[in-house]
Amino acid sequence: MVGITQPKPGEHVNADGVWDLLQNKGKMTVFSLCLLLCADLLDLAVGYLTVTIEPLPPVVVGETVTLKCNFKTDGRLREIVWYRVTDGGTIKQKIFTYDAMFNTNYSHMEDYRRREDLVYQSTVRLPEVRISDNGPYECHVGIYDRATREKVVLASGNVFLTVMSPPNNISVVAENTPAPFSRYQAQNLTLVCTAKGGKPAPSVYFKRDGELIEVISYTLPSANDQGSSSAGVRGARPLISRDLDDTKLQRSLSLLDPEGRSPRLYTESPQRVHTHGQQAYEPSPATEVIPETVVSREFPRWVHSTDPLYYFSHTHIPQSDGSVVVQARLTWTLNPQLDNDALFSCEVKHPALSMPMQTEVTLAAPKGPKLFMSPSRAKVGDTVRITVQGFQNEVFPEPLFTWTRVGGRLLDGSTQREGRELILERVPAELNGSMYRCTAQNPLGSTDTHTRLIVFENPSMMKNTQNLNNEAPRMDMLGLTWMALVLTVTVELT
Repeated sequence: MVGITQPKPGEHVNADGVWDLLQNKGKMTVFSLCLLLCADLLDLAVGYLTVTIEPLPPVVVGETVTLKCNFKTDGRLREIVWYRVTDGGTIKQKIFTYDAMFNTNYSHMEDYRRREDLVYQSTVRLPEVRISDNGPYECHVGIYDRATREKVVLASGNVFLTVMSPPNNISVVAENTPAPFSRYQAQNLTLVCTAKGGKPAPSVYFKRDGELIEVISYTLPSANDQGSSSAGVRGARPLISRDLDDTKLQRSLSLLDPEGRSPRLYTESPQRVHTHGQQAYEPSPATEVIPETVVSREFPRWVHSTDPLYYFSHTHIPQSDGSVVVQARLTWTLNPQLDNDALFSCEVKHPALSMPMQTEVTLAAPKGPKLFMSPSRAKVGDTVRITVQGFQNEVFPEPLFTWTRVGGRLLDGSTQREGRELILERVPAELNGSMYRCTAQNPLGSTDTHTRLIVFENPSMMKNTQNLNNEAPRMDMLGLTWMALVLTVTVELT
């Protein structure tokens, strides 16, 4: 710094202190004097301008945000402009302007998207913010140059608006379902919890019967690994495998029928006995529902573990709107004896939520599917549909339905058919009394339901058959008449 000495008594000092500097030029350089004079002139010509913006805390979608631009100046205000910065700072979109010369303000957004509102010159309010409003904003302030009164001096400040969005949808499904039930081979079951619409990504965790599950985290294999290994963690972690009880296995296999199924009720092919001269008996109603036969479940030693190991993984999938889809997977070796009727819940925590979101499912084996046959009185030539309408209980995971005909093949010649509906097109009279079995199974268990098909005679088809039968004797009589005439003529001529 340049030192300025006190003047001696009797010396004249000018107002701006220049004389003091000249009197003490021995203690300073000419260059320092020039710097002081230039700074003084610039201050008189330009003045000062500072812009600051208070940082904003994170806000939740739907809230109202106020952007405050604080500035200090001793100059004359020209304008205040707010910009929204996008594409990493390469694009600045003007959103609002205050013109101090005409004391007017206006929005640069389209009318249907106009949501900005000027509160006080430099303060802008954004009501009902969206995820798309997330990002940096800049406030530019301009004042007139004191020297020319034509140029504008600018200064700016910036702030980042963080918009949070809670998940708007969570769901739990079982992966790789529907799947069959296996008595003699251990199976993995994977629950997938999906949380959508969260920003930032929420935290997801599982509970069993209200208790937090202790999990072992693992990393999902890549796409190439998944193609060469089985689903879930089977490629990285083999299933628990122990030798089966040979005695139990042989005893169980001896109870199976030739088709590999356990013996079931009403497996004989129904027969209808007609005595000569008596009308065939037609039961009513048209369909006879046979009581269900639940397959007895036998479990080898591998299901006796009471302390299963739960493996956990999660993936984040960014969305175009800035939100993140989180998929969390819980995998363990299923124990039908212990896991049947177990309650599993998926909970999602997010800073925008005051309490966690939750969805839950109860594992259950299928019991007694309800079958519906249409039409109720099937006639020869009709198309019959046998449909699964529901269960006696809620079933999770989704069951696999298999249709078979007891004692024979289906109408199309196949041994079985999968799906919730069995369609028999143009049923013949030979199917009258045939029995159909619907097997519903999921990894927790299996159950069978039987229904009998009763086919009634079709009057329209009977009428056509009778007409054909009546025409045959008429043709025979006509032929005999022509033969008699030919013989008569022949005799007379001879």
